Amino acid sequence: MSAPPRQQPHIDELMSLARAHLDRYLSDLAELVAIDSGSHSPDGVDQVAERVQSRLDRLGFEVRRIPLPDVRGHRTGDALVARKRGRLTEAEGGRRILLAAHMDTVFEDGTAAARPFCLKGSTAYGPGVCDDKGGLVAGLTALDVLARAGIDEYAELVFLATPDEEIGSPASRAVTEEAARGVHYGLGLEGARENGDLVIARKGVADFRLTVTGRAAHAGIEPDRGANAALAAAHLVVALQALNGRWDEVTVNVGVVRAGTRPNIVCPEAELHLEVRAATLAGLRRAERTIEDIARDPAVPGTSVHVERLDLCPPMEDTPAARRMFEEAGRAAAALGFDIGVTATGGVGDANLIAGTGVPVLDGLGPVGGADHTPQEWLDTGSVPQRVALLAALVAALGTAGGEA
Repeated sequence: MSAPPRQQPHIDELMSLARAHLDRYLSDLAELVAIDSGSHSPDGVDQVAERVQSRLDRLGFEVRRIPLPDVRGHRTGDALVARKRGRLTEAEGGRRILLAAHMDTVFEDGTAAARPFCLKGSTAYGPGVCDDKGGLVAGLTALDVLARAGIDEYAELVFLATPDEEIGSPASRAVTEEAARGVHYGLGLEGARENGDLVIARKGVADFRLTVTGRAAHAGIEPDRGANAALAAAHLVVALQALNGRWDEVTVNVGVVRAGTRPNIVCPEAELHLEVRAATLAGLRRAERTIEDIARDPAVPGTSVHVERLDLCPPMEDTPAARRMFEEAGRAAAALGFDIGVTATGGVGDANLIAGTGVPVLDGLGPVGGADHTPQEWLDTGSVPQRVALLAALVAALGTAGGEA
């Protein structure tokens, strides 16, 4: 017989507080959506960071604003890492929990004025309203709810807000990985899926550049003296795309092909850029070895292929520890009067980087929304109290060894 589910702590109070915070939530969300904070808009991102920092200061967190290096000649906004000690030490069973959100959007400057925050019934619209300003404010609100409920049975809460998630976190990656070191659980504040599901897994991504070297020759007089890199690249595209379907949950996409300079020269060089996505690190490694094998035997005599891996974002894998976290979330949701599901996605985020350090992660803990990255982006504000209470309850449950997931 299975053990009865643990009683969720303070569940009615958490829900009551979450409902009472809804107006403040909407006000804060409207304020953030009104700020243009695209990944390449560092001043706007820093305005968001100032507001997040102010809120965390009032909640008793120790906040660090971390200037980040330029990326490809562009300034990046600051990252923010905030910490708050709980009542328990780790020796007493306290656990360290990381909550992660991002402050940047995919939208250009001027979008906030052209398409301002608005409410139509219970649905909110605006740039970044779901991805990820809705989740960012939900995290801050849940921390406020926990504080007002007097829940401090944990070793430490860490709140991370990054400025460049939408472009792959090139500047903030080291900050995220450092924030994740030593924590027991990671909670991602991206929005829940449109049907309310949380996210248990995200595919990892590896980017590659293949450089094909051939031999130039006059295309009309002595083409036989050449070795056509463009032709070799064409064969490579076919062979690489044929890898799709070879393994479960692995996709390969050749997204960029460049070759040659003039039509009367046998092409001496070509370049391919491709992306591999996989549910596991083993899947990424297997695909990489196969790409290297294909490159060792080009179809055109006299050509050679050099393979370079440009980047690797680890997968957020569906692990037993993450499943136990979801079970804990499911118990909290049931106590709050609703059901939740869980899904995997091919999209990547900062949760991947946290998982890559070995920390179990559950993502999608923001409110329900959808149409991310489009003018139709929306957020169901009716889901906000439930999701804020769920997040607070999950933090409370995971905060002690008694809630070990």
